[in-house]
This record gives sequence, C-alpha cells and structure tokens, in this order.
Amino acid sequence: MMRRPLLALALAGLLSPLSALAQDASWPNRPITLMGGFPNGSGVDIYARKLAEPLSRVLGVPVVVDNRSGAGGNIASDFVAKARPDGYTFLFGTAGTHAINATLYRNLPFDPVKDSTAITHLGDVPNVMTVSPEKRPQFNSCAAVVAAAKAAPGRLNYASTGNGASTHLAGAQFIQVAGLDMVHVPFRGQPGAQTALLAGDVDVFFNQSGPAIGYIQQGQVKGLAVTTAQRLPALPDVPTVAEACGLPGFDSSTWYGIFAPPGLPEAIQTRMNAEIQRIITAPDFRKWLIETQGITPSTIRTPEEFRAVQIRDIERWGEVVRKSGAQVD
Repeated sequence: MMRRPLLALALAGLLSPLSALAQDASWPNRPITLMGGFPNGSGVDIYARKLAEPLSRVLGVPVVVDNRSGAGGNIASDFVAKARPDGYTFLFGTAGTHAINATLYRNLPFDPVKDSTAITHLGDVPNVMTVSPEKRPQFNSCAAVVAAAKAAPGRLNYASTGNGASTHLAGAQFIQVAGLDMVHVPFRGQPGAQTALLAGDVDVFFNQSGPAIGYIQQGQVKGLAVTTAQRLPALPDVPTVAEACGLPGFDSSTWYGIFAPPGLPEAIQTRMNAEIQRIITAPDFRKWLIETQGITPSTIRTPEEFRAVQIRDIERWGEVVRKSGAQVD
C-alpha cells in the first residue's frame, strides 16, 4: 500500500524539472514588460523604447516599456527584484540603480546583486555639463563655471535627475576633483531638471548625453564639457572636462543594462542576452547609439562579464559617494 504514494512522489519529482523545461521552451508566449525607473523623456526611456521595437519583432510578442519613476530608480528596481522569475518582467537598469544606490541608500529595499539576474550590458553613458546661454550667459566655458564657484563657495548649484543618478554623481565627482563647493538640487527625473535649467532656477546640469544632445543641437542649452576621456562623435565641438576645465585624467561615465528577477531560468537568460546582443551590435543600432545618444557601444557580451562590471562599480562609485558625503534614508 505504501508503494503508490512513493511512486507518485517519485513521478512528481521527475515531472517538476520537465515541466520547467517545457515552460522555458514555450517562452515567450505573452507580452513582456520592460520596467524603467525614470520618467518619459529620460535617457533610460529613450533607449528602452528604441530597444523594445526590434526586441518585440525577434521574440514575437509585444515588449511594453513601463516607467515607474522615483527614489533614484529604486521603485522599479524593487518591483522587478520581487517579481516572478518567469521571463515576463525585466528591468532597464543603470549604474545608478544597481551600483551607486548600494552605497547611497542607507535602507535599500533590495540587494542589487543577490536580488537580480544580470542579462545584458547595453553601453557606457557619458554626461554633458550644460548651462542655459540665455539665463547664464556669463558661463560660456567650463573654466568660467569653475572660477565663479571658487569665488563664491556654496552659491552655485547643479541639478540632477535624482539622488544617486549619474547626473548627480557626475557632478559630485567633478566638484570633488575641482575642489569646489556647489549645492546639489535633485529633481524627479530629467524633465524637471531640464526645465529648471532653462528657467534659470539652477546654474548647471550634468545631463545624460542622450537627452542633452538634442537640447544642444537646438541651441536651447550650451554644452561646456563631456565627462569622458574622449570627445563624443555626436558633439565634436564640445571639449572634455579634462580639456575645458584643466582637470587632467577626469573620466566619469555610467552604463545601462538589462536585469531580471533572481532565479530566472538559465535558458531564458541566455536567449534574452543573445537576442539583445544581436540588436545592439547591428550597424544601424550602433550608429544610432553613437551619433544620436552619445553612448559608447558595449564590448561586454556575456551576463557573467556584465555582473563583474556591476560588482566592480559598486566599489568604484561607493568611493565617490562616501567622499561626497551623500546619503539617502
């Protein structure tokens, strides 16, 4: 009489992995959500929507971008960290959400490493030091900003898209290296910070290259310096911080990447990585990244390499956060 229950248990044990394999083989068979932690019009949103269109085609299901902004991207990141690892919820993450925030936030509701599955590194993202030529005509160069900040410590300010965002830490790193005292003014996303710059409510905005390029080309803002070691092909006339500000060796850029909830089946992780890699390495997509977004295309191909970059940057940016004294409860 005991054999039947034992046999049933044995069969259940065999069928469980077989069932999981069957589910992986049928993936995807319904819409996929690509979460973003920043508002519409942000660099994250621009890239996410550009990626979602070809990804939808190759996967054969809609890939829907869903932005849930706030807390430096933590709202969306925490949602994905706690989502079912079934391959239908992914996060368009950043070095801010999955490296910087590990040190910046005292009570982070998720672990950026343990509570995520690394999928794909999407490229390195520079920032551009921008000012309003209408509201701040005296700031016609990076050197002029530095001189004004040194002459009046604590009087000048700089906008960011939120505590811990690259727009915050690029500014913090610049201030540390230049030995300045400037006030950080965080906004909830790129649109708010950009509006404040154009209105003259803030002096400087270290905007991400993607949204900054359009404003510069339209003449609405002036690009004083890019935060990378080399000039951007999309902004050949904008010097580097090292060139324009007399700060040799200055180099500050972050990255974008795709994450999934922890426990994602390896088969789905591998497929998603492969499909995204095919998209972002295509000549037309690389051209879009370089010429319109100022993003350096990724040379990182595997999830394992991406995870190594993330872990390295948790320490690297942690040092910048600690030196800046920034802390969010």
